Amino acid sequence: MKFLSVIACALVAASFLVACSSGAAPAPAAPPPATVGGTTTPPPSPTGPVYTQNSFASASVYKDRCQTVRTGVDIEGNPYTDLPGSLVEEFFWLRSWTHETYLWNNEVADQNPYNFNDRLAYFDVLKTTATTASGRDKDEFHFTQPTDEYLADINSAPTADYGVRLLANATQPPRDFRVAYTEPGSPAAQMVGGLQNFTRGAQILAIDGVDLVNANTQTEIDTLNAGLFPATAGESHMFTVQDVGAAAPRDVTVTSANVAPAAVNRTAIIPTTSGDVGYILLNTFSTFNSEKEIFDAIGAMSSAGVSDLVIDLRYNGGGLLAVAAELGYMIGGPAITGGRTFEQLRFNNGTASVNPVTGQPNDPVPFFNSAVGFSVTDGTPLPTLGKNRVFILTTGRTCSASESVVNSLRGVNVQVILIGETTCGKPFGFYPTDNCGETYFTVQFQGVNDMGFGDYADGFSPANSVNAFSVKTPGCAVGDDFSHMLGDANEALLAAALQYRETGTCPVVSTSKLSAAGAGATTRAERLDLAPYNDLMMNNRDMRLPEGSLN
Repeated sequence: MKFLSVIACALVAASFLVACSSGAAPAPAAPPPATVGGTTTPPPSPTGPVYTQNSFASASVYKDRCQTVRTGVDIEGNPYTDLPGSLVEEFFWLRSWTHETYLWNNEVADQNPYNFNDRLAYFDVLKTTATTASGRDKDEFHFTQPTDEYLADINSAPTADYGVRLLANATQPPRDFRVAYTEPGSPAAQMVGGLQNFTRGAQILAIDGVDLVNANTQTEIDTLNAGLFPATAGESHMFTVQDVGAAAPRDVTVTSANVAPAAVNRTAIIPTTSGDVGYILLNTFSTFNSEKEIFDAIGAMSSAGVSDLVIDLRYNGGGLLAVAAELGYMIGGPAITGGRTFEQLRFNNGTASVNPVTGQPNDPVPFFNSAVGFSVTDGTPLPTLGKNRVFILTTGRTCSASESVVNSLRGVNVQVILIGETTCGKPFGFYPTDNCGETYFTVQFQGVNDMGFGDYADGFSPANSVNAFSVKTPGCAVGDDFSHMLGDANEALLAAALQYRETGTCPVVSTSKLSAAGAGATTRAERLDLAPYNDLMMNNRDMRLPEGSLN
């Protein structure tokens, strides 16, 4: 069953007919094009730039020319650079910026900005409509996020939340929302009567007395939204949950708090007769603090002398590529990764040796052997394991920078053994770019490994997967297991990794109905899209380095 994203302005409206506005006023209406001598001429533009099809001014001409001007500084202390402008100038910036930096810019039909009155609607059409070999959209990763939310996410700013991540297989009745995991120390993880408030695999049946499975009226939907997405810390809401294997549902009252997501959710060292196996549940590379958390986790595994490493990336949609490159180095060590390329970027046909986004030389991303300075002091040597093989647990939520770890380690002949499901298939990335309060994510490059390979738009799969279009790797196809805690040696994916490690064989398993492949997930309100929503910070290769980094 294909999962849809949990998306909210109206979380589970019976019809997806509510769209979030950018908050911008309509652009001036333009008269229809005039035809003179059989030639269509562009309409006049009385209050803005002149549109001429397939003629593009530099994006810098329109950058930060905003209808609504921000003043002051952002949460990182950087002054806003907004200048007085207009909505149509924001459109013209999007058009030129796409032409200059979009990976498939020759596949984008030039759209007259004067035919639009919403910047998000205009951005939505500035992408390719081509498909992959399997029939998927070639570009499934075109999205935006309000800049203040984006900065809060990457800075791990605490947000009103319970600390629970949900997966949902439908946003219309009958709905089935399940708990994937909880954040350590969050309200969701608090113990009440010997049980966590939310346990992995539990189904959410009702919120504040409203039936989540079947609710259909706007009043009911408003109640569900208010409960799932608390606006402030300190809100209490009652959830009716059905735990896995429980005879009856139970009610839990949970109070929201300011919760920052953990990159490393949990670690374990699993003793076996052939040596200890390290386990790391790594849920994101997106937060700046992910550098420190991974640094500490690998350091602990190194000190413990683990004989093998299992990295659980099943819900990791990516993030900071530099941190992913650090992880690759920490796994392989200097003997394997020294002097090798983690990822080389390929841009559109209009560029070669120069990065069109930064204007800098298109140098390869190395396996960084020291911290770059996000949350570990710049230049600090990284701990290493020196492994020539690694077990990686995957689902369709394993995406972007997480897939770079798979691809880049394969590029230096580390044996990557995949256990789980086909990854999302995103060898592409972008430089998140703010303009006038909205951060835009448009595909700007394809990443290739040290061997020049990066063609996995239909994902990586274990060798015995039935997926005909994915890139096959050693390992076992196993469905996500919601009946055990993550990190439990009996959980299906981890158990399969341990079995494969010992015997080279795969267990006979059936794919779980509640597979995470393609699953939507969220812990906070997101804006509604009319199509299944790609999680804002969960499908990302973020190319930034800290200012002043020596690397």
